[in-house]
Amino acid sequence: MGFLQPSPPPFDLDEWRAKPYLARLKANVQEWAVNGFGAPGIVYALYAVKLIVFVAGAAIVISTTTRGTGGLGHIGSWWTMPVVFQKVAVWTLLWEIIGLGSGSMPLTGRFSPMIGGILYWLRPRTVRLPPWPDKVPLTEGYRRSRADVLLYSGVLASATYLLVSRSPASGRLQQLPIAILLGFLVVLGLRDKVPFLAARPEIYGFVLVVSLFPLRNMVAAWQFVMFFIWWGAATSKLNRHFPFVTSVMLSNTPWNRSKRFKAKLYRNYPDDIRPSRLAALAAHGGTVVEYSLPLIMLLARGTTAQTLAIAGMVLFHVHIVSAFPLGVPLEWNLFMIFGIVFVFGHYGFVPLSGVDDPLLIAVLATIGVVIPVIGNLFPEKVSFLLSMRYYAGNWASSMWLFRKDTKAEEKLDTRVYKVARIALEQLSTTYDPQMAEYVLERGHAFRAMHSHGRALIALMARAVIHVDDYDGRDGETIAGIVAGWNFGDGHFHDHRLLAAVQEQCGFIEGELRVITLESQPIHIPRQRYRIYDAASGLLEEGWVEVAEMVRRGPWLEESWSFPVEVTGGRSRAPVA
Repeated sequence: MGFLQPSPPPFDLDEWRAKPYLARLKANVQEWAVNGFGAPGIVYALYAVKLIVFVAGAAIVISTTTRGTGGLGHIGSWWTMPVVFQKVAVWTLLWEIIGLGSGSMPLTGRFSPMIGGILYWLRPRTVRLPPWPDKVPLTEGYRRSRADVLLYSGVLASATYLLVSRSPASGRLQQLPIAILLGFLVVLGLRDKVPFLAARPEIYGFVLVVSLFPLRNMVAAWQFVMFFIWWGAATSKLNRHFPFVTSVMLSNTPWNRSKRFKAKLYRNYPDDIRPSRLAALAAHGGTVVEYSLPLIMLLARGTTAQTLAIAGMVLFHVHIVSAFPLGVPLEWNLFMIFGIVFVFGHYGFVPLSGVDDPLLIAVLATIGVVIPVIGNLFPEKVSFLLSMRYYAGNWASSMWLFRKDTKAEEKLDTRVYKVARIALEQLSTTYDPQMAEYVLERGHAFRAMHSHGRALIALMARAVIHVDDYDGRDGETIAGIVAGWNFGDGHFHDHRLLAAVQEQCGFIEGELRVITLESQPIHIPRQRYRIYDAASGLLEEGWVEVAEMVRRGPWLEESWSFPVEVTGGRSRAPVA
């Protein structure tokens, strides 16, 4: 990996391109295992600069707009005030919903422009994705209206008002403006779930909902908010998928250049790219940390054990930031670090009995426990973000197959009203077409190295007769260019996005096939898949077993054979 240029492929691109899909995938996976994504060093430098701006911007804005702080130079005397934590939550929510945080820049498939978010959501006629158009009145349709733009603008304006309000540093933000912000966000979410979830309501919205209660309740309640986030994330990792996540993430860590270490993350590199015992130990060890240290911070109040747990959780989040995981939830980790030091470090002595309001208890239980439980049991009903099922490997996903000879992907690029060009065109401004295609297929390697990716790749052969007649694109990149944001939520690029795309493109039978794979319910060891044709709808649906996913290698041993249980659909075989 160079500073200005990505890692060159370790093989001849002409020879690589001439191989069938699974053989190309094998070469890419073997390369990824020891070199990661191979992004140039300048990409990571840009992310580092962005984080500096994020932190410095928050400090400057909060210190200059909050009465009684005395300015940035007196940060030691004001950073512990409750209003500061509230404003940090508002700052981060605003940063995220603008599109500057998670899901931004090249590690998420954004090259030009490097963000989506505000570029889409302030523009009428772009695609929106209502969560319940058949149940909530006045939410039907897939095109953004001026009313949607006004709702989004309302979120921006109300968040900005809270951020610059001259609230006394010893006090709190006013409750009415907080309620107005949350109201705008909820109504926006009913019209378009993408910007709603981009604001990370299960974190910053959760903090702000608690901020509606009296000051004497808030700090202890914030401790429970953070505790629920950690325990929700830890619980979601009690699966067979998470060791795959750990091995892939560590392979992509930019500061660790040791190919020898990275090879040890796999059972028998380069032939068996399943997680080794080392990767499994790292994964399950991290889960133990995420369960135990928050519990110690919550219960061992004012003790050395609490101090050590605080240090441990700070290091936990520093490690995640340093790994630059794809999806780049970097600002969230910085917020959690500040929250650890604030609510458990400075306010670790606050008695939990401060959470004594029945309504507050109900709010904490609903957002922190009930919704995540429902999301784990019925993942098709709840976003993995609201379910607090973060980097656990158990994600809904999709693969979009565009027929080459009809230039189907070009139709998507020219007919859908959007801001960004398709990923291939974005990359072609820097690389030749062959190199651009290689970079995109490295994304397939990332997907295939996760357990669910085995099934998603295998299902391509059930969707079409000749896989190499199609350009395969991960649904994440499609959601990014069409809906304006992508962050690992397969519900952004399932049949609903397909309907929105088809409405503008009018693909004919066989031009575009989409495979969707739902997350695994926590109590059922299999995942539901569906295969759609853009023109004719559902072709096939059924189940794939998680045991088969973890047994197979990323390139399926170069065999498309993969057992499934077909439960419905009008076609049980590819028709294109």
